[in-house]
Amino acid sequence: MRFFLRNFSQIFPALALAASLAPAAPAYAQLKIAVAGPMSGPSAAFGAQLKAGAEQAVEDINASGGILGQKIALVMGDDGSRPEQGVLNARRFASEGVRFVIGHFNSSVSLAASSVYLENDVLQISPTSMNPALTERKMWNVFRTSGRDDQPGVFIARHIADKLPSKRIALVHDKTAYGQGLADEARKALAARGLTDALYEGVSGGAKDFTALIAKLRQLQIDAVVWGGQPAEAAILIRQMREQGVQALMIGGDTLAAPEFANAAGPAAEGVLMVNGPDPSRRPAAGAVVKKFTDRKINPDSYTLYSYAAVEILKQAAEAAKTLDAKKIAGVMHSGRTFQTALGPIAFDGKGDRQDLDFVMYEWRKAADGRMIFEPM
Repeated sequence: MRFFLRNFSQIFPALALAASLAPAAPAYAQLKIAVAGPMSGPSAAFGAQLKAGAEQAVEDINASGGILGQKIALVMGDDGSRPEQGVLNARRFASEGVRFVIGHFNSSVSLAASSVYLENDVLQISPTSMNPALTERKMWNVFRTSGRDDQPGVFIARHIADKLPSKRIALVHDKTAYGQGLADEARKALAARGLTDALYEGVSGGAKDFTALIAKLRQLQIDAVVWGGQPAEAAILIRQMREQGVQALMIGGDTLAAPEFANAAGPAAEGVLMVNGPDPSRRPAAGAVVKKFTDRKINPDSYTLYSYAAVEILKQAAEAAKTLDAKKIAGVMHSGRTFQTALGPIAFDGKGDRQDLDFVMYEWRKAADGRMIFEPM
């Protein structure tokens, strides 16, 4: 064989030269899509949802031939809910040839990582990051299948104004972009309805003792605590509130819809309210997909289908663009085209936000068998 190849170049020098100058293999010989989120740490349950949704979508798409004939290889990234780790994930993805990212979970991590993605022409779809700033920066590469923090904040303010007879309100957040964003938007929406909060306070992530805060709630005779933050601290806060005799309502965003919140809060979770989108697993479009999860003993909680839908959108946008070029795919997504997903029809505006999204108020209740479940009010 060596003899043949050596003499081939001697006998056919023009062909040998042409072979040496031939173009490299196609850039997308293997289509890499990353899923990034907190696969470890206190928010790991949400990272697991992003991972499960993306994995099932990739399996389904690969079974049908991939995207434009390319099979997808899924790359994992654990950001631990830390912005600096999210940036490291983003740099690693770019160096490994990833051009599409499903993630991150936390708004603070998405905000930090998105700049790295922009520098490297990587298209990012977050299933969960709701801080308005994420899509207000005129970046071509950022989208989300979730709503925005300013939308639940308005919904919370409306509920308080319409449903609570007494309105001494505390706004408490965990100093994250998500948590403070939700609290700030609720504050603005309350002000627009003529309501002023009696307390606005940030607490440290990972806090375990809220005695000082609860003393303020009692002194101010707070009727409702608007919580902006993660479920772990919320569970500790509501449990300690009840133990110390403070019966104020807790109301928050989608993070309180996590089973981990109810498990940690125990009986104190009963009556806690949260704003979230309609249960995606109950949508008509989700039936066949939900069955795939349940057949695998996976409960498609909260954001699982939001992650699944993000991958579906990438496939449909790439096929419409007839290319795997991230900028051209983003152009299709910004165009207002409607994508058919497990969440139902989704169309994006010029910023990368969903054009329409409805919300539901849920309440944690005790089921007949003693389990804590959340149901629409």
